[in-house]
Amino acid sequence: METRLHGNPDYGHLEVRLEAGEAVLAESGAMAWMDSGLELRARMAGGFLRALGRRFLGGESFFLAEYRAPAAATIHLAPSLPGSLREAVLGAEGIWVAPGAFLAAEPEIELRTRFLGWRGLFSGTGPFFLRLQGPGRRVVLASYGALVEEAVDGERIVDTGHLVAWEPGLDFRVTTPGGWKPTLFSGEGLLLRFRGRGRLWLQTRNLPATAAWLGPLLPA
Repeated sequence: METRLHGNPDYGHLEVRLEAGEAVLAESGAMAWMDSGLELRARMAGGFLRALGRRFLGGESFFLAEYRAPAAATIHLAPSLPGSLREAVLGAEGIWVAPGAFLAAEPEIELRTRFLGWRGLFSGTGPFFLRLQGPGRRVVLASYGALVEEAVDGERIVDTGHLVAWEPGLDFRVTTPGGWKPTLFSGEGLLLRFRGRGRLWLQTRNLPATAAWLGPLLPA
């Protein structure tokens, strides 16, 4: 499987070239255009209960789409929101991915929905995240706006609306900018304080903030 990223940083889309017998796993509805002859099948990632968790608790589709090539073929995949794509190579422990940030992966990648409790509830994306692990190694992440990858060794503070993914070597807790006045009047609200060592993926735009900005402009 050969991948190429086009259109970054504003309107990223993914080109996947498959040889005979190869396949790619994609978020449902992500196909933009493709060669004829590719075989499509719907796949529940991790079985019925995990797929159900992805749909209703993790913010993802109930089914994933698996495209398999009987002969060499090309498929183009695109996320729902304008922004960037980035290919990540998984380490032994995999990565955590925020809802809506998964676009595609090798078909051997395991996707599981995990509950992170109250800290997840106040993370800005909901209490359920996706855990992606091998034996496959390549996954493509999608962001709203540009996608930034950082290597953290120590601590990093992140606004809740800008989180895309992180490695398990990092852990986070929900915090505030300071006392009640900064929290209420600074416009920052809740923050995520990451600690540890690992990679962190962030997006430069915040969808809830965009929605709040558009709200007053919409007709009643």
